[in-house]
Amino acid sequence: MAETRDDEKVIQFTFGLDDPELEDEERLKFSKKLLRELRDLDEVERADRTEDLEPEAGSKPGFATLIGNLTAEVGLKNIKGFLGFLGDRLQDKSIKGSIAVGDNKVVFVVKSRQELAEFENIALKLIAAISLRAVFSNSANS
Repeated sequence: MAETRDDEKVIQFTFGLDDPELEDEERLKFSKKLLRELRDLDEVERADRTEDLEPEAGSKPGFATLIGNLTAEVGLKNIKGFLGFLGDRLQDKSIKGSIAVGDNKVVFVVKSRQELAEFENIALKLIAAISLRAVFSNSANS
């Protein structure tokens, strides 16, 4: 989901720890602490637990979340600061997630701060390419 707020594109990051040895309780504890910090971070427009779009039968719609996963909406100009914050907090923990720009979504897995820094460059190029394609598409429809 990417929206425009005050002429700025907002990118949706969904992520969680990617460690099969962690218990759900440990994932939940880590994500609760990180969620509080994300909500206080100036670079983040909005942060919340990630909603489970395919909940188990019998679950109440809108109340199911993916354990240990968070979703943050970040303005395009704040991506570097946001990813720097994640690098500081997650250090060399493995992270799995996705970036959504409009209807386009890319899944990523990074296993270190260095990979997160490399991913930042890839993410910025991807966002620029998708945004450019959207501009061309809109001008062709005019």
